[in-house]
Amino acid sequence: MDSKELILRRIRSAAVTPALHKRVPVEKRPASLEAFVERVEDYRATVYRTTRNDIESLLATLCENKQCLTPEQFDFFIFPAQSDKDYSHADLALFDTTITMCAVGIEESGTIVLDSGPDQGRRAITLIPDHHICIIRADQIVATLEEALQRLDPTRPLTFISGPSATSDIELVRVEGVHGPRKLEVILLED
Repeated sequence: MDSKELILRRIRSAAVTPALHKRVPVEKRPASLEAFVERVEDYRATVYRTTRNDIESLLATLCENKQCLTPEQFDFFIFPAQSDKDYSHADLALFDTTITMCAVGIEESGTIVLDSGPDQGRRAITLIPDHHICIIRADQIVATLEEALQRLDPTRPLTFISGPSATSDIELVRVEGVHGPRKLEVILLED
């Protein structure tokens, strides 16, 4: 028996029988938009509530005097935003703001989930620029994490966002912008 086989044998003998999990059904309830907004704001994000008729003027205001970037496939026209042309990471760092849609929002935690869909773009565009504006439709907000997971494809790259990127690892002092944007703004489309 060689070393590799010996190691594998030890691992197999140390392995425990997996626990039997019983799925407990969770009663679905309608999500509260007010609770979602309150929780997103708890994470120091700014929330705007608007309609499809007014969103482009809001986006134009938020992008004023900024280098703004959108995914290649994006529903809204924003002047003077540019669409992603597979920019390098160095090029992405030159943009002030990224604007994307999202896959789902979770009311109970105020979390937004991106799944790299066409209207969200590749992961890098939401991590490198220091400001992220995320648009969510009211029908994308669910009450619980379990409901959100039912809507998501687990084979896609998922990014869960609960406020601006931050850590309190060192002496419990909050530092923002560690792994992503320091500023998060969420636009809730109510129609």
